[in-house]
Amino acid sequence: MKTIAGIAGAAIALAIAAGAHAETTVRAVGFIPKNHPVMSQANAWVAFVNEKLKGKFRVNYVGGPEVIGRYEQLNALRTGVVDMLFSAEADFQDQLPEVSALVLSKLSPTEERKSGFYDLMVKVHERVNVRYIGRVQYGDFYLWFKKKPENLAALKGLKMRTGSLYDKMMRELGMVPVTINQPETYTALEQGVADGLGWPVFGVRSIGWTRHIKYVIDLPFYGASNVGAIMNLDKWKSLPADVQKQIIGATAEFEPKMIAHFKAAQDKEWKQLEPLVTRVKFSDAENKKYLDTAYGVEWEAIAKRVSPEVLAQLKKTTGN
Repeated sequence: MKTIAGIAGAAIALAIAAGAHAETTVRAVGFIPKNHPVMSQANAWVAFVNEKLKGKFRVNYVGGPEVIGRYEQLNALRTGVVDMLFSAEADFQDQLPEVSALVLSKLSPTEERKSGFYDLMVKVHERVNVRYIGRVQYGDFYLWFKKKPENLAALKGLKMRTGSLYDKMMRELGMVPVTINQPETYTALEQGVADGLGWPVFGVRSIGWTRHIKYVIDLPFYGASNVGAIMNLDKWKSLPADVQKQIIGATAEFEPKMIAHFKAAQDKEWKQLEPLVTRVKFSDAENKKYLDTAYGVEWEAIAKRVSPEVLAQLKKTTGN
């Protein structure tokens, strides 16, 4: 009987141990549809992390705003309705003004982990019960138009599709930003609700916007991007320490691969855009004003909402 009891006890202990190390599955959504080219590396990150942590941790990337509306996603994450987001951090700037510095960084994600910016973003996100993990998108942003803008003055009054990231720049240059979710953008262009839009290179051609979009200001800005992988902080804390460490390590390993992918893909995409969209620039003075405005308005907005010490820290850790 003692032998049977011993065996039973050992079996129970093994079962408990196995349960303690059972694979944790988290449910993730993205701010735009899962199959959009901008999200290609969010999908790649999921595959990479799932392979690295097989048997310990798994991300179930279920979709985009059709699952949870884009502007409801942060609250859904904070309250645990969803475990993880692939988010446009600009959507959170009203609550976390510091995240605006993500697009202003002059450093690579690897350099940001060394400069202290990464740790600062982790701390900032904790204020809304979120754990910042890392970047899943990289690449330049542009303003795209239905009609050719001859100069900066021609931008005034144009209705421009936005999604949080470009609002301040557009207003400063006299444009009228109109918040339109990505899936509704084609119809907005077709019906004249929008005269143009802010967007990276990826997707303008493949989802048909070039049927209406014919010009782009060839002055890239916000190259660091602001699309990150973030997780509900309570869910993050529930993960074993070794799993947390492996997720962060896998992400740090993944980010240079992600950047290389987007750089190569961006060059390839431009070649396919050449016959469809005309690149335009202005005078040297207006080109400078355009780019200075893009960055200046964001730093000014941050400065109004954080302490001088935090502002200095943000600039220092982003290489500004």
